[in-house]
Amino acid sequence: MIGRWGQSEPEEEVVEPKGFDDFDLKLGDVMRGERATMGKSLLDVQRELKIKASYIAAIENADPSAFDTPGFIAGFVRSYARYLNLNPDWAFDTFCQESGFEPVHGMSAEALPARKARDAKVAGPVDPLSKPAVPFTPEQSRFLETVEPRAIGSSLVLLAMIGGLGYGAWAVVQEVQRVDVAPIEQPPTAIVQLDPLAGPVATAGSVVAETTQPTSDTLDRLYRPPALDVPVLVARDAPIATLNPDAQGVFAATQDRLPSVGAADGVQVVDGPTPEVVLFAVAPTWVRVQTADQSVLFEKILNEGEEYAIPVTEETPILRAGNSGSLYFKVNGTIVGPAGEGTGPVSDVLLASTDLNALYTPATPEEDQALFDLLQDLNAPDVLPKPVALQTAPVDAVSLISANDSWVRVRNADGDVVYEGIIAPGQVQTLPEGLDGSLRAGNSGSLYFQVGDMVFGPVGPGASTARNVDVSLEGIQANYSLVDAARIPGLVQ
Repeated sequence: MIGRWGQSEPEEEVVEPKGFDDFDLKLGDVMRGERATMGKSLLDVQRELKIKASYIAAIENADPSAFDTPGFIAGFVRSYARYLNLNPDWAFDTFCQESGFEPVHGMSAEALPARKARDAKVAGPVDPLSKPAVPFTPEQSRFLETVEPRAIGSSLVLLAMIGGLGYGAWAVVQEVQRVDVAPIEQPPTAIVQLDPLAGPVATAGSVVAETTQPTSDTLDRLYRPPALDVPVLVARDAPIATLNPDAQGVFAATQDRLPSVGAADGVQVVDGPTPEVVLFAVAPTWVRVQTADQSVLFEKILNEGEEYAIPVTEETPILRAGNSGSLYFKVNGTIVGPAGEGTGPVSDVLLASTDLNALYTPATPEEDQALFDLLQDLNAPDVLPKPVALQTAPVDAVSLISANDSWVRVRNADGDVVYEGIIAPGQVQTLPEGLDGSLRAGNSGSLYFQVGDMVFGPVGPGASTARNVDVSLEGIQANYSLVDAARIPGLVQ
């Protein structure tokens, strides 16, 4: 009780909040803060001040032991302080206080760089390459230092495996080539002794087999006379032109044995020739021909007028092409197609003549201007449309001609109808001389103006309707250009 009441109660320490000035700032904190404010790293300072980054870090950490030469510490600290816009003298004094560094005179022993104690000189010559004095020369390493124990173990395991495989192969070869010879108890003895010069001798208990002499055929097969260097020629009494190979010679005997293979008249014994299928293009078209197993037989861009003959194979080839509206087929000289419409692609088209004739209709050059021009250039009159004779028009008069049926209405300047009707191909409708009026026509792409032997047009594009067309001679010559009637389907002269 006495001891308990005698103890004093512990006093509670009052912790007051500390301000910015209550903390001790070291030189390194100040320098790092200034460097961070400038946005510089240690490598940036090294690049600009030409001082190693390790020296800069040693200055911030107040560690003079990181410097090789103590005499340069003062210059490095002051240079770094000026770089950070600090007082150089204050920075150096603070560095000395925090690190315990004492400045030394430049010529004193303490200012020299620390040198390692040199070993005693060894008697005898020293190899300069084994112990180089320059720092950039690498030191020689011992042989055992470059050898790893794991590599030695791997090499031993590899050698053991090679030795085991070699021994196994040698054992198998020895087992295969081993021959066991079993000795017998009874040695061999001669049963009969014969004289090679004497004839066959009959002994007691023996039978002499009868021998037969070989025939001449057998000897001929075994012994043949050598070939002659020069063949033996037999002279003939008649000229060679009079010789009949069917009556004599090697082929004389075989003529009678040959069966007659001639067929009766009107009987077909073999299949006819395979119809020829040819691809040709009127404009550049990409074509790929392949077999059923996807093997490519032909792949190319066929230019205008270029052809490709489909080879005869067991399976029907398959076609895939682009710009199919410009690709046609020629089956035994008959043009069918086109393969598709416009510039779209086609695929999986069987290139057999029966399939093409069933899928496509014969081509009409009158409907395809490109096909008509190509056939015109190739001079193919057998596939071109039959020529339509144009009637002779007066030289100074304006006439209307058409490649297809076109409806036409012509009015004069007063609005009266001069002509109205349908102009058929080959028909020439002559307008009155000096007519100053207008024209309205349907299917205007097939309607042309004829002035003497000259043809102008067409009146309009395609199957559109043309309105208020000037039909005077001056208006036609000013608004339309000359065309070659021979290159227009339906206007072939």
